Amino acid sequence: MLQIGKVKIENKLILAPMAGITNLPYRLIVKDEGCGLVVSEMVSAIALVRGGKKTRDLLNSDPYERPLSIQLFGSEPQIMAEAAKIIEGFGADTLDVNMGCPAKKVVSTGSGSALLRDPLKIKALIEAVRAAVTIPFTVKIRSGWDSKSTNYLEIGRIAEEYGVDAITLHSRTTAQGFGGMSDWSHIAELKKALKIPVIGNGDIKTPEDAKRMLDETSCDGIMIGRGALGNPWIFSRTLKYLEEGVLEKPPSEKEIHATIRRHLEMLADYLGDKWAVKEFRKHISWYTKGLSHSADFRKSAFHIDNMEDLLDETEAYFETLESIDDDFFLQAFGSHDNEISAQ
Repeated sequence: MLQIGKVKIENKLILAPMAGITNLPYRLIVKDEGCGLVVSEMVSAIALVRGGKKTRDLLNSDPYERPLSIQLFGSEPQIMAEAAKIIEGFGADTLDVNMGCPAKKVVSTGSGSALLRDPLKIKALIEAVRAAVTIPFTVKIRSGWDSKSTNYLEIGRIAEEYGVDAITLHSRTTAQGFGGMSDWSHIAELKKALKIPVIGNGDIKTPEDAKRMLDETSCDGIMIGRGALGNPWIFSRTLKYLEEGVLEKPPSEKEIHATIRRHLEMLADYLGDKWAVKEFRKHISWYTKGLSHSADFRKSAFHIDNMEDLLDETEAYFETLESIDDDFFLQAFGSHDNEISAQ
């Protein structure tokens, strides 16, 4: 179990906040797969304070997904404090502040990982938010701005001193973006330096990766981001591996098909058919990566703008896969089975 402040989380696995991905339907899906803590998409503090409807919609939740963390991004301490109060009033279980996003449109506003260049501003921001809310408060950082300014230990100590309840470290620099390898030794060093829980993030693509991160860093929790794209099963498979040492097989084509259909239908209920179809194109790419003839299917699916047609196209594609598998089985084993039957 992982505990952040007063919030108890049933296991060590956390879904990373991802813009345009971790909306309510996807959070419910990974919750079904055993994810301990789900985190919202990034929420703009200033847009939330100004009452933007689209921003408020990002706070939509369901009791089933609890505990829920809402992630804020921004750079002005007082605005962040006001937004934090709104989130606490909304009923979030924990609040997370993004200090690690490397996206240009976020960094250009002084938010996200741009904050790592100004520890004094981070201190002021943490103090303001901590004074504004009573719910557990976490931050997510990167190792530093670049290889010459890795200041994760300094930021970690500031976070702990001024009331942050847990810290997540994505062990890449801003300059790296999502390229190269993350340096898990940074997570291990941060864990040794702090008393608050340290959550590791970066390059968790398989259950074995999660186990190795725990072994190498002694971190308190593991946050999974890109490894969960089109792969919500990474949570259930990782839990099984960590708790029982059993490495389950990847999902079958039937399981993938069923999850695609469910995810799309949930997204349609959430966004409406038109926007769901548009939004789901990226998910189709992730769900079907590596499957037979998936490139042709994606090419066709990307040109569909109707919910019913997309469901039909998906159904036809997976029926074709079943047919291919059946033909392969007959070719490989059919004659041998007949010989056994004749004996």
